[in-house]
Amino acid sequence: MVKVYVTGIGLVSALGGSLEDSWQNLLAGKSGIRLHQPFPELTPFPLGLIGQQPSELTMLTQMVVISALQDSGLVPPLADCAVVIGSSRSYQASWEILARQMYSDAKNFPVSSFGNWLDTLPHINAIAAARQIGASGTVLAPMAACATGIWSIAQAALLIQTGQCQQAIAGAVEAPITPLTLAGFQQMGALAKTGAYPFDLHREGLVLGEGAALFVLESAELAKQRQAKVYGEILGFGLTNDAYHSNSPEPEGKSAIAAIKQCLKRSCLSPADIDYIHAHGTATQLNDQMESMVIQRLFPQGVAVSSTKGSTGHTLGASGALGVAFSLMALKHQILPPCVGFQQPEFDLEIVTAARLSKIRQILCLSFGFGGQNVAIALTR
Repeated sequence: MVKVYVTGIGLVSALGGSLEDSWQNLLAGKSGIRLHQPFPELTPFPLGLIGQQPSELTMLTQMVVISALQDSGLVPPLADCAVVIGSSRSYQASWEILARQMYSDAKNFPVSSFGNWLDTLPHINAIAAARQIGASGTVLAPMAACATGIWSIAQAALLIQTGQCQQAIAGAVEAPITPLTLAGFQQMGALAKTGAYPFDLHREGLVLGEGAALFVLESAELAKQRQAKVYGEILGFGLTNDAYHSNSPEPEGKSAIAAIKQCLKRSCLSPADIDYIHAHGTATQLNDQMESMVIQRLFPQGVAVSSTKGSTGHTLGASGALGVAFSLMALKHQILPPCVGFQQPEFDLEIVTAARLSKIRQILCLSFGFGGQNVAIALTR
């Protein structure tokens, strides 16, 4: 089997404008979550904004594409590089602005105001990134709710493993802070009122955040050939679906367990081989309960667990990609990142409360998306 290495990372989040800034702030136990009121018709919410106002999808993508390529030492054009960039919300912010304009003056709304609406179709962001780097090979734009980020990385790894390409840029970008998204999560009772506290007894719900993380993936052969620095290797992944409910996880976690087992089997690992689990940890009642049960059922007691959403907010489709980036930094520096916001335990888990040095060889990253989409990916040094 062809080995797949990660040779470059580009990241931007509410924690920082770069991978290094976000990582250092995470280790320091800081949070990018603040109380904001970006839309006058809505009450203030704790949000993980990158700037003072909601970010724009295209701008975030261009930023992290440049960062990932610079980090890997690659210079465009990269004609043979595959592009796999997903998003859960995609251009929803643009659609909402257009809809407001339409309905505010439906009779006089000119057709010309639609502009080039084709530029806001869900897959266009990935195509724009391909244009940016001069790539004319495979372009994929996965959408799998909060499982999007890891699924994008897994799809790119599969392209390399099956010999369809030797190099790919993969990950996810999310600019989800829009009136409709906020109102929808509020209506569900899923939004936190003061902050994000994953796995905490007094957790309130999720905090929406913006963010993006993209990775340069290469076959081991190509990475060695060009003497690239290597963050880690992608061992295997698993993807299943609950087929249960539109927004509640299946209570027994059967499909989540199946995804993890699938991932471990493909990676030739046992549960005891995992040194750290980067959990989905949304700080909602249902997710943290289900995920804790799954971890307790599958893994030996004492495996280190944390979620970084208490620092970045929940970046929806990009959250798994951010988790993979932080996990690769944990491998590189041999430091376990903390679960910021966690204070009082409810579950019998070994939650990392402060950054600490640790011998880390294998890491498991988990994401569980609406619609019951479960994904796991295993990384090693």
